[in-house]
Amino acid sequence: MRILFLGDLVGRSGRDAAGAAIPVLRDRLSLDLVVVNAENASHGFGLAPEMARALFTAGADVLTLGNHAWDRKEIFSYIETEPRLIRPLNYPPGTPGKGSFVAVLGDGRRALVVQAMGRLFMDALDDPFRGVQAAIASHRMGTGGTVQAILVDFHAEASSEKLAMGHSFDGKVSLVVGTHTHTPSADHQILVGGTGYMTDAGMCGDYDSVIGMQKGGAALRFWKKVPGEKLAPAEGEATVCGVFLETDDATGLATRIEPVRMGGRLSQVMPSR
Repeated sequence: MRILFLGDLVGRSGRDAAGAAIPVLRDRLSLDLVVVNAENASHGFGLAPEMARALFTAGADVLTLGNHAWDRKEIFSYIETEPRLIRPLNYPPGTPGKGSFVAVLGDGRRALVVQAMGRLFMDALDDPFRGVQAAIASHRMGTGGTVQAILVDFHAEASSEKLAMGHSFDGKVSLVVGTHTHTPSADHQILVGGTGYMTDAGMCGDYDSVIGMQKGGAALRFWKKVPGEKLAPAEGEATVCGVFLETDDATGLATRIEPVRMGGRLSQVMPSR
């Protein structure tokens, strides 16, 4: 299976760039599955239903959220009716939506997409490790299994917690990829048990910014510990950042992992076909 995961979309710049890039990348990389973290798509905070629909129309198969999941109140009802939009599974019971989704490809192959949120320097949610374990317990990857791939979007602040998640599920899932910090890491690798791993996929947004937000107001918050102007997304040309993964359908494990960086300010990286 050929899979593309795109990191956090930030504001109009990020979502427009990702929306334009997805059909191009689907064709160029012969993609089977596209998963996008869209929790910052709406002015940097949350996701509006119409933006989700536009991303699905552009070719995204599954959208994930994160700690800004509930910033747009319209999402409460939308997530209950749109199973392709998932939020961290370790929110307390009764939270709207679900933390996983099984995407069925046109040829019948299936991929389980799971999202969890970290606890170090984040909200005090339920245990993400036991949550992921429970989410994948009823699935088996590979030939004769329930799914041919399992992807975990771990929305977390600390690289240590993300690495712990990767090693904990090495050999049990196809990919563990970090989101939330908006900076692409250079540690894409296949772990010893066969799971693809990257600490952070980066963001789809303007990198002439402070993690996607306009520089002036964001930097001032570190100089003065008083409320300042409301943060607003940077609106320059975005870099589309993510990770490309290829898996073996017979095992569900990774055979190839490469970063993707397209457009904008960062050095360009495009996997070969």
